[in-house]
Amino acid sequence: MQRDLGSFPFPPHVKKKLSSAGFTSADDLVDVKPSELCKELSISTEEALEVLSAVKKQTASGPSQRAFSKSSVSALELLKRENASPGIITFCEEIDDMLGGGVPLAKITELCGSPGVGKTQMCIQLAVDVQIPASFGGLDGEAVFVDAEGSFIPQRAADIAQVVHTHCHNVAEMQNDKEQLSSSEAFTVEKILGGIHYFRCHSYTELLALVNLFPQFLKDHKKVKLVIIDSIAFHFRHDFDDMMLRTRLLNGLAQSLIKMAVNHHLAVVLTNQMTTKFTTGPGGSSHLAPALGESWGHAATIRVILHWTNNQRFALLYKSPSRKEMTVPYQVTAAGIRSAMDTSTGRHPHFEAEVSNPRKRRKQDGQENAR
Repeated sequence: MQRDLGSFPFPPHVKKKLSSAGFTSADDLVDVKPSELCKELSISTEEALEVLSAVKKQTASGPSQRAFSKSSVSALELLKRENASPGIITFCEEIDDMLGGGVPLAKITELCGSPGVGKTQMCIQLAVDVQIPASFGGLDGEAVFVDAEGSFIPQRAADIAQVVHTHCHNVAEMQNDKEQLSSSEAFTVEKILGGIHYFRCHSYTELLALVNLFPQFLKDHKKVKLVIIDSIAFHFRHDFDDMMLRTRLLNGLAQSLIKMAVNHHLAVVLTNQMTTKFTTGPGGSSHLAPALGESWGHAATIRVILHWTNNQRFALLYKSPSRKEMTVPYQVTAAGIRSAMDTSTGRHPHFEAEVSNPRKRRKQDGQENAR
């Protein structure tokens, strides 16, 4: 029973309070008592009973056996779907190869890194690249860009769009392919910018409400193949004192995002900040780790850590269900994300994992900076 609470005929103010408190699906209310819901949402007893009664009726009806069997799918079918779906390229060959052909659909990919390493630049690049026409091997899709920090720059998106448009046009002319030539003419900068649906979120409540409205938005905009949230950590790090509430809200948000990615067969890309993690005991030290704690680390299917080493940007594939851990270089140029050139050899270097992965070290007793 995963019915979205937004689909119930509740009053708007009740829906908003449910969303703000982290209740996103009918499952979240199964074991909640009326008195608890009254206190949690600051609503009347009658309203709480109405909400729980509607949820209980939906629970009692339950899915039929036929519906249950229709929801199943074989592993072979899943494999065919994955192989048939091209990823969203980044224009950095090493990163695309590391991810198995670009950022995959139907999964959550998290980009973690310190300020200035290129997280937002990567997101803008992906928002443009997801729109590359199918005749060029692209998805011919659209993107949703949720800006939590105010870091999206329209002119930067226009600059990257112009470069990608020119690249596709040059390829079409070189191949002398009529279909590609026709596609490249329609693939204008204005069309690309029009295919990026921008939302600005000023608080975590706005973000939660927006995610709950996405299912209807995606029904109305079927070409969307990429949803970006930049960044997932911003409001959850600065607006919270109750860590238990934060964990519950984040878990509900993660469930909503993965459900959306699978049901609509699109890629979800999240950016995350870094925080300092301290270790205790003899020779205690500290190191940078993705924010929001260890429990959030399970939310994303793929986690990539972007970092600096000797004035060079690197991308570390920290977590993936199907690819081995590795580190590759990249650079941010005026044209967007690109491969890093080795000036001594004139080739693009490809590095194995040189940055140690804390998950594979011997576990030490430590405490994490919760903020």
